[in-house]
Order: sequence, then structure tokens, then C-alpha cells
Amino acid sequence: MPRRQGDVKNNPKRLASFPAFLYDGQMSKKLIKSTVLVSSMTLISRIMGFVRDIIFANVFGASLGFDAFVVAFKIPNFFRRVFGEGAFSQAFVPVLAEFREKNSHEEAQDFINRIAGTLGLALMGLVVLGEILAPVIIIVFAPGFLHHPERFDLSEKLLHYTFPYLLFISLTAFSGAILNTFSRFAIPAVTPVLLNVCLIIAALWLAPYFQEPIMALSVGVFLGGVVQLVVQLPFLKEIDLFPRPKLGFNHPGVRKVLRLMLPALFGVSVAQIGIVVDNFFASFLRVGSISWLYYSDRLTYLPLGVFGVALATVVLPYLSRQSVRQSEKEYSETLDWGIRCALLIGMPAAVGLFILARPILSTLIQHGRFTPFDVEMSARSLMAFSVGLPAFILIKVLVSGFYSRQNIRTPVKIAALALVINVVLNAILIKPLAHAGLALATSVASTVNALLLIILLVRRNIFRPNGGWKKFGARIVLANGIMLGLMGWMRGDVAHWTNWGLWTRVSHLIILISLGLLVYFGMLFFSGMRWRDIQPPIVD
Repeated sequence: MPRRQGDVKNNPKRLASFPAFLYDGQMSKKLIKSTVLVSSMTLISRIMGFVRDIIFANVFGASLGFDAFVVAFKIPNFFRRVFGEGAFSQAFVPVLAEFREKNSHEEAQDFINRIAGTLGLALMGLVVLGEILAPVIIIVFAPGFLHHPERFDLSEKLLHYTFPYLLFISLTAFSGAILNTFSRFAIPAVTPVLLNVCLIIAALWLAPYFQEPIMALSVGVFLGGVVQLVVQLPFLKEIDLFPRPKLGFNHPGVRKVLRLMLPALFGVSVAQIGIVVDNFFASFLRVGSISWLYYSDRLTYLPLGVFGVALATVVLPYLSRQSVRQSEKEYSETLDWGIRCALLIGMPAAVGLFILARPILSTLIQHGRFTPFDVEMSARSLMAFSVGLPAFILIKVLVSGFYSRQNIRTPVKIAALALVINVVLNAILIKPLAHAGLALATSVASTVNALLLIILLVRRNIFRPNGGWKKFGARIVLANGIMLGLMGWMRGDVAHWTNWGLWTRVSHLIILISLGLLVYFGMLFFSGMRWRDIQPPIVD
């Protein structure tokens, strides 16, 4: 028989230990439910992304053509992260949350209409400029390709198809930001699945019809952008916020977003320039280096995307509303919960990727044109990326603590310092470690970034850590240490993995991961950690 809410509320003994979000619908239930929902939808997307990358590895391998595609696809993604999901979203969501709290629905609709028209016009201008300057953009992003005319020419061809993706995916991010602000998290989280579906279709069925099969992927990118935008429009209608584009440079809300975007634009650009710098260095390395970095980065992005991005997506609107209401205690508690969750998941994910880098890559993508040598090279950069995984996730949460208060300048300055560190380390590490040195430089710079963010949040009294952090940290370190030792012992000689058949690799990997998770959470439990130690705060 199901337990009624009153059975718990009226029993003081059970109330002391019972998770609050299970008995009060106005409390932490909303926050954790939203996070789980976004994580689940994102997990589906990442699984499809894995399937996509397995197919890419099998069909294209770590080849000249795939190197060219990675560069051509990263360029519109760079601008998307800067203009669409980056500076724009960070400025737009807090202002829209303020409109939601203080203004009528009609005024919020007018604000959205003005933003849609202004953003759309700017994006179309940027796409036209990108098509005209495609050769110059390739030189900026991958100057080493000038020494390989075939790679350069192919990248330019691909870019003409992939650059318009910027327009569609940025408008998709705009639509998703509206839905997220109004607590409709599922559709924006699952939308990336559609891009993966389009790319899989392009690789398997369209590629044979092209003289250069890799060109099919650029067509898949274009179609994926269109489909992702179109699928969100009915859900905007459902909440009666379907954008009707109008120019709005004089609208006070638009002007406020633009003012916030200027420092945010620089800040996000600083973070994204790190990617450009990595590509800059990698373009001078041997053929395949960019592909190895791509596959290892994609694996790192699985826990980052499934949990880190999902957590930040959910936390930012809540923090923004709490900031508007000046609810400082609830604000700090929400941030505390986000940081604990980031470490609880990020640490074991980093340990797992580090110790199982070669088995995971061998199992997932050692097929067709992707050789054991490619596995070894990709594993080196994956291990280097895994060192920074907890920082990657933490940054997503910590910057929300500034953006939600409409403070863009502080994380910008920290990101600029991290970029300088990244560039210096790239120059130092590229010679002894090649492409893996670039990955390690990114991890170290991101760790510095995360540490500085949390130090400033505490010093400015924005974040006041709840009690129990020493015990929490000790339990996390103990559980990860034991998991690391067990998985390292059970993994055995990594050379065997490349010689085993597919199903032997799959079965061994499943057993290793399952035992690792069992040991990790088992040790947390036996060391005294309970659900109440990571219980979400009260939100509405």
C-alpha cells in the first residue's frame, strides 16, 4: 500500500531522517526531478552520440577526411557556443526569469519576440559572412592544414555546408532557453538526439552517393540543425510563447541582454578560444591527431553532458529566480547542493575513464578502419582529459553562481587567466606528449579555473558552504581510492583487450564498470554517507 504524505509528516521520528523532497511537493522534489529528467534525456542523446561515433570510426577511421570534417564541424560549433548557447543564453535566461517574476505574460511574449528578431538578424549576417570568408576561417582554426592542400581544400568544402548549422542550432538554443526557464526541460535535453540520427543516416546511407563520402556528414549536420529547431516550435506554442520575430534594439529587455552579452561574449570567447588554440596546435601534428582528440573528447563529454550540463541547465533558472527574490539562504543551499552533486558524480567518472581508457575505446570503436594503434593514441588523450573532468563539471555549476546574479565579468576574468595557462602549457607539453599534451593542458587550466571560481564565491559571501564538507570529502576520496585499486587490478594487461573478440571485450567492460559502481556506492554507504547528506534544498 503506498505511503501517504501525512504518514511521514505526522511522525516526528521518521521526519528527522526521511528525505524532505518525498513529502513536500513544494520543496526539493522539483529540483531533483528536473535534474534527473534532464540527465535521463541527455543520456539518451549521449548514447546515440556514442552509436554515431562508433559508426564514424568504423566508416571513416582516424583519416585525413575525418580530420577535415572535425575542423569544419567545430567551427560552427565554436560560434554556436559563443553566440547561441554561450553568451546569449547566459545573458538571456536571467533576464527572462526576471520578466517572468515581475511582468505580465504579454510583456514576456513581447520581450521574446524582440529577442527573436534581433538574434535572427545577427545570426543570418554572421552566416553570410562565414560563407564568404570560409578559406580565411580555415586558416585561423587550422593553419597547419596549409601544409596539406588536400586537407585544406576538403575542410573548406565541408565548411560551406556546415556553417549554416550555426543559425539553426542557435535558434534551437534560444527556444530551449525559453522552455527551460518555464521548467520544460525534457524537450531541449532530448533534441540533440535528432542531430545524431541525421548524422548516422548520412554516414550509413548517404555517404556511398558522394564522390567524397565524408561530404555526406556535412549535409547531415545541416539537416540536423533544421530538424532540431522545428521540433521545439510546437512546445513553445503549448506554453503560449511562440516567437513572432520583431526587431527590438530599443526594447529595454533587449538592451539589457545586449549589455550583459558584451562581457559574457568575451568570457565565452575566452573559453572557446581554448578549443581554437588546441586545434591550432593539433593541426601541425601528424594526420589522425585531431581525430584522436575528437574521440577522447567525446568520451569525456558523456559524463559532462549527461550530468554536468544537465545540472547547470536546471540550477541556473532556480538560482536566477532566487537572486531576483533576494533569497540568499536558499541561493547558497542550491549552489552547495550543485557542487556536492558535481563531485559525487564527477570524481568516480574521472577515475573510471582514466583507468579504463584503453578498454573503453577498444570496446566501443576498435572496428573497421579504427585500428589498435588509433585506440592507443586516443587512450592517451582520454586519460589526460579525465584528469580535468571534475573541474569541467564544477565550472558548469560554479559559473551559474555568477551568471544568475547577472555578474558576467568575474568568470570572464578567471576564464582569461585559464586561457593563458592553457596556451603556455600547450606550448610546453606538445613536444613531449603530442596530442595528449594538449588534452592535459586543458585539464590543468580548467582545474585552476574551477578553484578560482569557488574561492571567489566564498570570499564574496555568495556561497556559504553547509556543514559536513570534511566528512563528505573524506568519504568521496576513500571510495574513489578503493574503486581505483580494484578496477586497476581487475582490468589486467590492457594489451589483451585489443586482441579479444568484441563480445569478450563488452562482457569484461560491463563487469568492470558494474563492480566499480557497486564498490564506489557501497563504500560511501559503509563510510556513513546517507541520502540526507546530498539532499536537495527547498525550491519552488
